[in-house]
Amino acid sequence: MPVLYNVNFINPFLHAVIEVLSAMAQVEPRPGKPYINVLHAAKGDVTGLIGVTGYARGTISLTLSKDAILHIVSRMLMTEYTEINDDIIDATGELTNMIAGHAREALEAQGMLFQASSPSVVVGRGHRIDHISGAPVLAIPFSIDHGDFVVETAFTDSVADASLPEK
Repeated sequence: MPVLYNVNFINPFLHAVIEVLSAMAQVEPRPGKPYINVLHAAKGDVTGLIGVTGYARGTISLTLSKDAILHIVSRMLMTEYTEINDDIIDATGELTNMIAGHAREALEAQGMLFQASSPSVVVGRGHRIDHISGAPVLAIPFSIDHGDFVVETAFTDSVADASLPEK
């Protein structure tokens, strides 16, 4: 049985990533094709994760390659970063929070109200992301000139009606 997600649910996340990163780091993220992440493995080096409740219970995550997060934070803070450190970890949490906040505002305009927890950050290549157990994980990949990243959402309740392929 295919997992279903509505474009009206996906688009707020696409727009939030583009708006936040354009404004905060002056980078232009290019979205890829959304898919369902059945492996639950992170495709990056650092992940910000936020739990949400309200319209549905779930999680929102932002996983970035080392090169992508170093470039983004270097642009944001106007300091050259070459390694993942406390500044990078803090910025990952804040970016996750800003992207989730922008997406939640757009979803609220559609009648889907969400409240969010504070972000947690996980560091390490190939780490596992603990999304809501049993919920389908919608992954939206992005790329910038300096690396790749993925925004993922997982919700216990259906928020959709448009099929996506598994990957």
